[in-house]
Amino acid sequence: MSSEFRPAVLMTLILTVVTGLIYPMVVTGLANLVFPYQAGGSLLAHDGTVVGSDLIAQNFTGAGYFHPRPSAAGDKGYDPMSSGGSNLGPIDRRLIERVKNTAAQLREQDGHSRIPVDLVTASGSGLDPHITPAAAEFQVARVARARGLAEDQVQALVRRYTEPRQYGILGEPRVNVLRLDLALDALAHR
Repeated sequence: MSSEFRPAVLMTLILTVVTGLIYPMVVTGLANLVFPYQAGGSLLAHDGTVVGSDLIAQNFTGAGYFHPRPSAAGDKGYDPMSSGGSNLGPIDRRLIERVKNTAAQLREQDGHSRIPVDLVTASGSGLDPHITPAAAEFQVARVARARGLAEDQVQALVRRYTEPRQYGILGEPRVNVLRLDLALDALAHR
């Protein structure tokens, strides 16, 4: 029995060191070397201060900012430690009420009757930092009015920060809300 026990313990220790220490350190080191921005969390800075990640939505509520998709991540939303959707189905009364309330708020704020669906529905993770170009265009008039800018200026920023399909075929065009709002802030400081 000890002839079987000793090799089993030894293999467990070796595999623990190799797969639990050496392999993760090598992969992390390579990631930091080859993809330093992504490995560091894709952090965005403004005036030398980290203000967020390129990959995680933040709740912008001011009239002078573009708003992201609603979030179901965490009790108050936008919690990266609690990523996930609400798991509410399309006939769930809570989801229907939340969508109706959000749509009513958007109509009041932005004055449009046709609301892009991504402004009233959360993403699967609840942390998607992107909105559709249509959702950004929906908000242009409000943002321009609140910042005292011409709609053409704000529309030009939306076009500038609209990312195309990845590799030309994957996904849909999208706008990163944090990048767009940082560009608006930079425009105000010129």
